[in-house]
Amino acid sequence: MGYGKKIYDMATDRIAQRKLKAEKDADRRRAEIYKAFPRTKELEQQIATSGIRAARAVLNGGNVAENVRKLKVENLALQAELSGILISNGYSVRALEPYYSCPKCGDTGYCEENGKTVVCQCLKQMLITCACEELNKNAPLSLSTFESFNTEYYDKRVDSSVGISPYNQIQKIFSYCKNYAQNFNVNSKSLLMKGSTGLGKTHLSLAIANEVIKKGFGVIYATAPKLTQEFEKQFHSKGAEEYQITDMLIDCDLLIVDDLGTEFQTKYYTAQLYNTFNSRMLQGKPIIINTNLTMHELEKSYSQRFVSRVCGNAERLDFLGTDIRIRKK
Repeated sequence: MGYGKKIYDMATDRIAQRKLKAEKDADRRRAEIYKAFPRTKELEQQIATSGIRAARAVLNGGNVAENVRKLKVENLALQAELSGILISNGYSVRALEPYYSCPKCGDTGYCEENGKTVVCQCLKQMLITCACEELNKNAPLSLSTFESFNTEYYDKRVDSSVGISPYNQIQKIFSYCKNYAQNFNVNSKSLLMKGSTGLGKTHLSLAIANEVIKKGFGVIYATAPKLTQEFEKQFHSKGAEEYQITDMLIDCDLLIVDDLGTEFQTKYYTAQLYNTFNSRMLQGKPIIINTNLTMHELEKSYSQRFVSRVCGNAERLDFLGTDIRIRKK
């Protein structure tokens, strides 16, 4: 799954903090137990050196098998005594060890599977959590769900120019978006949500993001004006790693760009935006684009080549009617 550096760093840092906390807590418990029951410290030290003693027994020769067997019996007796002290005084047998949040990887974020080092499920989940938080910074994610979307505000009168009512059209769009989210994969189609302001384009794109993130995919949401700011930061950073926003936009599983056409455009911005979209398309990665502009207005704002490349292969969802926010008041 593709996550930008910022989210990846955030997730790995939190996993590392978990590990550090577990080990500090273990140190405090150990100090407490050693103080109350000094014998536990002696036992731990003897258990810790048993491996060294076993190695010496092998190197010294003689009846190696018998010597190792005796050391094993001794080691088991030491462990049994230590466990007995802990349990009889209300502690877990693992009280002297760190209680890692993820026993599988020991809060490192990586584990061994079939002889290979792979990303642990705990890190995957943390990536999802961090991606959700990033999305929350930019949009009312908690309010933008399929459950909170109400189609009853749309006009049920047929629009003679297209032969369908805004209500019936939004019903179709809603069903399409819900199905899109449920069946999302890294090769899903790109979407172009087009229509006047206040018709639910942002809400439905964020509802898709909500569901896609829950499935474990990396999602980035940004308004076009916000992208302008980020690309300018990248330009002025002279390639500094922390401002390589383009890589993050290309790497994520789903990119959502809201309000395309409302941003202040520069040659650098347009080039970076085209490069981002084009790179994703070459890799078969989906983009959701929301715009209030018509296709003709988009071509005037960017170029026919840009619009043809970016929007040509996207599934077009045309939102009809007038601003439903007025009806909600």
